[in-house]
Amino acid sequence: MMGRSLLIVGSLATLGLVGAAVLAYMDQPFIVHVGVALLASLLLLFSHSWIMFYLIGTGKAIKEAVLAHDLDRGSIEDTKVYKNRSYPWMMLAMGLAMTTFILGGGVYTGVIPHWIHHSLFWLTLAAQLRTLWIEQQVLVANERLMGKINQHLHG
Repeated sequence: MMGRSLLIVGSLATLGLVGAAVLAYMDQPFIVHVGVALLASLLLLFSHSWIMFYLIGTGKAIKEAVLAHDLDRGSIEDTKVYKNRSYPWMMLAMGLAMTTFILGGGVYTGVIPHWIHHSLFWLTLAAQLRTLWIEQQVLVANERLMGKINQHLHG
């Protein structure tokens, strides 16, 4: 349930990124563009960071349950696979979002050409969409694994 909630926050962040771009392309007031972009970027950072913490926490709980109850140790490896699959994409999405937002200030001051900021936005959006897709798959698999372990323990 927690993972799904975080995915919703990540989806809202993605919509916010798109909204910020629409505002910019429609020549809306700069402060509105910056405000929406800031909110979207913070939501993006929040959702990915908390999904990382969630996977760490559930991975630790799964490992402890497996070791304490002599369950299939492959479950521990599964949690590592989930993290290894999702963490690089989450880091990429967060790094691109921060870079895009920060360099937007450079565009505003005239130090950085518009095309760099625009290109980074499209890269950020693509990375964010891919990351959300991977997170969804990993969180569903993680939830299934936790259910399987709970079934063994209480079953």
